[in-house]
Formats: sequence, structure tokens, C-alpha cells
Amino acid sequence: MPARFLAIGECMVEFAPTPEGTYAVGFAGDTFNTAWYVRRLADPGKLEVAYLSAVGDDALSEELAGFAEAAGVKPVMARIRGASPGVYMIFLNEGERSFQYWRSQSAARRLADDLSALEDVAAGDMVYFSGITVAILADVDRQRLLSGLIDAAARGAEIVFDPNLRPRLWGSTEEMCGWTMQAARVAGIVLPSFEDESDHFGDAGPEATAERYLGCGCRLVVVKNGSGPVLVRASDGDGFQVQPEPVTSVADTTAAGDSFNAAFLVEYLDRARSRDAVRAGCALAAHVIGSRGALVPVTRIDLIACRNRVRA
Repeated sequence: MPARFLAIGECMVEFAPTPEGTYAVGFAGDTFNTAWYVRRLADPGKLEVAYLSAVGDDALSEELAGFAEAAGVKPVMARIRGASPGVYMIFLNEGERSFQYWRSQSAARRLADDLSALEDVAAGDMVYFSGITVAILADVDRQRLLSGLIDAAARGAEIVFDPNLRPRLWGSTEEMCGWTMQAARVAGIVLPSFEDESDHFGDAGPEATAERYLGCGCRLVVVKNGSGPVLVRASDGDGFQVQPEPVTSVADTTAAGDSFNAAFLVEYLDRARSRDAVRAGCALAAHVIGSRGALVPVTRIDLIACRNRVRA
């Protein structure tokens, strides 16, 4: 049986700008983006990719689940009667994006109604979730999710967390930071972005971010920092930095971190050196931000080319 990569979160209807000035309709969301890229990059014979969420009973929900399945991502989605997926629109200004959301009644807010898929996770599997996954849930459901992840970790699964801090989804900064650290305590690997961490935790530098997450029991912390060096720190004292190659053309930074996480985790699961995994993550992110939209065509051959280049 192949190992399993199970991502948990919210996939939404995406309206993304086109060069013609119109909008293309698709499906995306932070953890779904990572699952989509993992499926593009990982050997299907070695890794099954699944997505745990909830959708409604409308036509858009059917299309969303069908889109995931057609992409090779197994939809593990509870059906919520009368509900619909969330919707967001991307606005671009010189490659930098901003968003407007319609998600307050999203079906994914009830994804914790059925977490039975977590019971099937075992040693050798990986479970991936984010701060957005936690943010959209009610308190009781947040605790239910974290308890399920603790049980999965006890069975030998690797738990991966991207804090992905989004204050608009929370009642206060204090609430966001408190739940972020609770979520990080159940994870072995944490993949924060320094700009977010600095803004909301007040970290003076990437080292402070890494030390805070290591201090709550994480084994490996990979701190992304835009065009700056990626900092890696491990609980055994190992650490290094990797400077991404310069990017000459930026069309849309949507999913930069999501794609980095995917390439890093695929290489990590393939037992690559951590440095090579980080370089692969940087290379894929550079490829993704050169095109518009969250999901940019990429293949395992592209990842192999990245791997060969960074090892040269």
C-alpha cells in the first residue's frame, strides 16, 4: 500500500484575473493547493493524496469534488445539506495579490463533523493542515481536530502545520496566536512565513520564529521569508539557511507558500536531504509566481529537473 498524504482544510471557488481583464473560475484554497501540487509531483505508486473537508449539496459542490478527483486528489468530504463552498476573488497589483472573500457560511466550517478519515492514518503517512483550517472552525471543532491529530501522531503519522496567519478569520490577534500555538504543539514539522509571524507575534527575526516553535515541541521548523533566506532549524540542533535564486518575473504571488510546502514535503517524504528539499521548494515557488492563479501546471519531471539543478 502506498503512503498517504492527507490535507485538511477549505477548498473554495476562485475568481482569478486573466491578462484579458476578465476572471477565470477555478477551485483553490491553501491546503488544497498544497495537496494539488503534491499530487502533481509525487509518484502515484508511492503516495496517495487525499483531501478532508466538507462541501454542500449544490452544483458548485459537485464540481469542486469532481475537480479534486480529476486532479488525482481523493475527496474525503462530508456533505452538508443546504450549504455551499466559500468563494474568493483575487485582485493583483504589480504581482502582489489581495483577496475578497465570501466564506462566512462555507460548508467547510463543518469539516470536523466527520474526522473518521484520521482514524485510518498510520505510520509512514503525513497529515497536513494550516492556521486557516483551524480558524474556520468553532472552538469545540478545533479541539476535536487537534485531538484527532494527536491520536494520528501517536500511531506514527507525521503531522505538518503551516500557521498561515489570517487575522480577518479570527475574533482577535490574541485568539489567533493562542490557537496557532496550540495547533503547533501537535505537529512535528512547522512551516511558518516570517512576515506573518513578525507582524502578529512580534518576532525580531526568523531565528526567533524558529525558536518559538521548537520551544513548543516541534521537531523541524522551516521559516519562509519571501525572497530572503529560508531558515531551517531542528530540535537536535541542526540548522542552516538557503538563499532562493533571484526571480526576474513575478506575475502573481498566489500559492507561493503552498507550492513551496508541496515540493519541500514531497522531497522530504522521498528522503532527500533537507537542503535539497528546501531548494526544490524555492524552485517550485519561483515557477508558480511566474504565472497567474493558484494552480499552475507542473509535473514530476519539473521537480526532478529542480532536484538535479540544485544538486549540481
